[in-house]
Amino acid sequence: MTTEHNKKTELVYDDQDSIPEGGYGWVIVVGSFFIHLICFGVITSCDIPNAALQLSFVGTLCGAFANFMAPVAQILRSMLGTRIVCIIGSLLMALGLCMAGFTSQIWHLYLTQSFCYGFGVSCSYSMTIIVAPQYFERRRGVALGCITSGAGIGGILVPLIMNAINSSLGSAWTYRILGFMSLACNLLGSILIKDRIPQSRVRKRLGEIIGLDVFRNKCYSIWCLAGVLQMIAYYVPYFFVPSYATFYGLTASQGASLVSISFAFNFIGRICAGIVSDRIGPINTNIIFTVISALSNLIIWTFAFNYGAIIVFMIVIGFTSGCYLSLMSSITASILDANKFPMGLAIAILLNGTAVFSTTISSAIESRIDAQPFLTYKMFAGVAYLFATLVMLWLKFTINRKVLTKL
Repeated sequence: MTTEHNKKTELVYDDQDSIPEGGYGWVIVVGSFFIHLICFGVITSCDIPNAALQLSFVGTLCGAFANFMAPVAQILRSMLGTRIVCIIGSLLMALGLCMAGFTSQIWHLYLTQSFCYGFGVSCSYSMTIIVAPQYFERRRGVALGCITSGAGIGGILVPLIMNAINSSLGSAWTYRILGFMSLACNLLGSILIKDRIPQSRVRKRLGEIIGLDVFRNKCYSIWCLAGVLQMIAYYVPYFFVPSYATFYGLTASQGASLVSISFAFNFIGRICAGIVSDRIGPINTNIIFTVISALSNLIIWTFAFNYGAIIVFMIVIGFTSGCYLSLMSSITASILDANKFPMGLAIAILLNGTAVFSTTISSAIESRIDAQPFLTYKMFAGVAYLFATLVMLWLKFTINRKVLTKL
């Protein structure tokens, strides 16, 4: 299995002498950072100033479309090129947010914020994590960590901006101004994005983008399972900790500050995960960060009943939980050859979309189990991370049975 994996790695890094190991790639990192900042800053912000948006299904669908539309974005890339797809995504995101400012019924939000904005995120986000690895090999982890860390900064800044605008101009103008901000950030990133090796413009069919033959690669199948489990656990603390804090007597502002603290450490953790992965390998790094995430839910959160203890939990989970998102592209590239990589990444993103329903599932379980309040959420996230760790160990030892091998 080791020989097979090494062969696939060589295919991914075909013509290694031409990989610049940075250069213009750092420009792409900067542009992609701004794309991630605004894309996921909006998606992960629960305190959007409009009562209708408190209905979690709007945000859930938005996250789902951001993942489910990745194969469509790949088809568009084969026809139009990477930069054009990024620009289309920028326009869709701006249109979705601006039109949301004119909504009067909930189904309007499903069309604007959920579908239009979510589709735009998919077009922009999926392009960044496909293009950036083309410019890096030894520093691939830190480059992708810097890019995805934009989501952590967005999770802090976007709610603050929204609240400030809403307090003076109202929710409708908050949407519209956010739409123009989204357009500016995404167009900046889109203009800077370009493939290192120009792609041929041959329209691919959907079957070529989500071809199930990629699952013949056992390691890739194991990796997809691990990824879904990690994403299932990822959303739960961020969604429920604010209400958990108020349940134990904290104020709403303290609950909101917990999420901001966690996003700050999420930013740091994604970069650190990238740095560590360049030294010990992305799979090994993912295992370490995921097991810490599991223990933080099962041990720290389980016994966190005051402000200080909850802060400790949010720091730890913030630092470790973003690891999967920063390493997803690197691990996929290490498993699949260059021809299969875009397909494999699109399918991985598509499968991640199923995880956005984890909060709904965990809530349904909570309502049917007579236990200490919120204990179900703690166990749900912790066990999901624990199983993800076990699956990642399965992946590691399927590739190479040596414990200390860099993978």
